[in-house]
Amino acid sequence: MNNIALLILRIVFAWSMLYGHGLSKLNKLIQGDFSFSNPIGIGEGPTLFLAVFSEFLAPIFIIIGYKTKFFSFFPAATMFVAIFIVHLGDPFSRIEKALLFLVVFLVLMVTGPGKYSIDKKFS
Repeated sequence: MNNIALLILRIVFAWSMLYGHGLSKLNKLIQGDFSFSNPIGIGEGPTLFLAVFSEFLAPIFIIIGYKTKFFSFFPAATMFVAIFIVHLGDPFSRIEKALLFLVVFLVLMVTGPGKYSIDKKFS
């Protein structure tokens, strides 16, 4: 039963991250619009590239269960920045979604993908 729960958790949250956050950033990147926030001071373009990696590419690997512990770090780190840098001081309603994503990706970093994953298929 835990493996089914991990599968559902992986698919629902990674798909939500990919579709709800990453896809719009990927489209922005494809269109050549590199304007983006720069909360960690590395520049707008590099920050956008990291956001696309964290919110679009990494969730694909999480969904299929490939290197889930590794790839879960990236959306977790992005949500950490969103909560503690970008939205620091905002009302809870503004950070609630990022907090939920952070917790789920931290859980996946600890637990791994479960039995229904590419990793388990080839291990």
